[in-house]
Amino acid sequence: MNVDERTADTVDTTESPSSATIRGVIGLLLVGTFVMILNETLMAVAIPVLIVDLSITASTAQWLTTAFMLTMAVVIPTTGFLLQRFSTRSVFIAAMGLFTAGTALAAAAQWFSVLLVGRVIQASGTAVMIPLMITTVLTFVAEQRRGTVMGLISIVIAVAPATGPSISGLILEHFHWRWLFIFMLPIAVIALVLGVALVRNITTPRRAPFDVLSVLLSAVAVVGLIYGMSSLGEAAAGTVLLPPWLPITVGAVTLALFVWRQRSLTRRTGTPLLDLRVFRTRTFTVGIIILLVAMAALFGAIMLLPMYMQNVWHSSTLQTGMVMLPGGLVMGAVAPLVGNLYDRFGPRPLVTPGAIVVTVALVLLTRLNADPATWEFWWFTNQEWKVVGIHTLLSLGLGLMMTPLMTSALGSVPPELYSHASAIQNTLQQLAGAGGTALFIMVMTRSAIAEMAGGADPVMAQATGIHNAFWWGVGFAVAAVALSLLVRRPVSQAAAAE
Repeated sequence: MNVDERTADTVDTTESPSSATIRGVIGLLLVGTFVMILNETLMAVAIPVLIVDLSITASTAQWLTTAFMLTMAVVIPTTGFLLQRFSTRSVFIAAMGLFTAGTALAAAAQWFSVLLVGRVIQASGTAVMIPLMITTVLTFVAEQRRGTVMGLISIVIAVAPATGPSISGLILEHFHWRWLFIFMLPIAVIALVLGVALVRNITTPRRAPFDVLSVLLSAVAVVGLIYGMSSLGEAAAGTVLLPPWLPITVGAVTLALFVWRQRSLTRRTGTPLLDLRVFRTRTFTVGIIILLVAMAALFGAIMLLPMYMQNVWHSSTLQTGMVMLPGGLVMGAVAPLVGNLYDRFGPRPLVTPGAIVVTVALVLLTRLNADPATWEFWWFTNQEWKVVGIHTLLSLGLGLMMTPLMTSALGSVPPELYSHASAIQNTLQQLAGAGGTALFIMVMTRSAIAEMAGGADPVMAQATGIHNAFWWGVGFAVAAVALSLLVRRPVSQAAAAE
């Protein structure tokens, strides 16, 4: 089955795009998406600074990260429709324009509410860009080379959030937190201008149904679940407006209604907002579950490590950022190699060792001493050097997992479901990241309050709370190790058709 036959619904088969055009579009998508996803974790190191500067609590400040992922989870389900209804060029310009506008608003923000709105606008553009990039690669890159190209995407999806704290720490060491966005603004503008000048359409828009009820159900379900989980930490601190069980219940019920609606639309019209038939593919389902566990552990660790270093060890923002930089660089360095190994050996020989390495790293994080050693070398104390090693180990394990899981899961579904599989994967990935962050914060807050009630020092209480949260991450990682044994290489589309 050739490219034209596989993409007859979305590609103009009378004039297929050239290889150079496709490479150019994918290159710009990679650059734009890297800058966008970088902003997901840019706030991690800045949160202690924002708590003081804006007079907010840690549970409130986490919404700068949670709201970013929450917005993406709300918008991404609509991308299946957007990618069919509008051209590549239109979608790219709209997404990059939203991100640029949100960055400008955040840079000018004087209050927490304005900063939060800017983050939400940023996320709206990011949510569209990721499925656009993945769907383009799945549609136009040959199956035997997907592992290599998806390795580049893994650099974007995994390395960008991993290096966010490092870049944030470097900026905050010398500038006001507002410069986190001021420095990003010219890059966003350049990407937008290059997109307007260089991006050409490689797909042909076609009429696609848009079910408003499905969009509303999806939005309510996501907001309810994430808001409820995030409120668990605020409830422990006594600052919550609604009891957490209420939005969680509403979200769960609405999610069930959303699933029912999609199945109903599939039976009646064959055009749901999200085609859930992708879950009939075992490789997709297993891969997505493991990917969700990995993302929950990644974002939870990225959120808590800076808090531990700054609040318990009293490290500077520069020290915190630099401690997490080697891990991000290692993840970027191994991604292309992992992609090549996937093309040769398949996913399981990479995913299982990766999950084991992640488990070991999270166990080591629970053993950090709340009292750092007194000697220093360069920027780091003895304990901070330990964090460098542990975080690098964690990043290595995640790097071994990300590319094989994404490639095997998304490549296992029929071509006509690529956009739906990509949208579902990215929606659930954002839910996992937001849920993991909320869960880790909740465990930390509740444990710290319990420790202080027993007479513990506030600093030691927070250290204990973060250690307990890392143990939850260990549990997730152990589950990922067990599930990794079920991962399989997807059957090629040619073999499936035959």
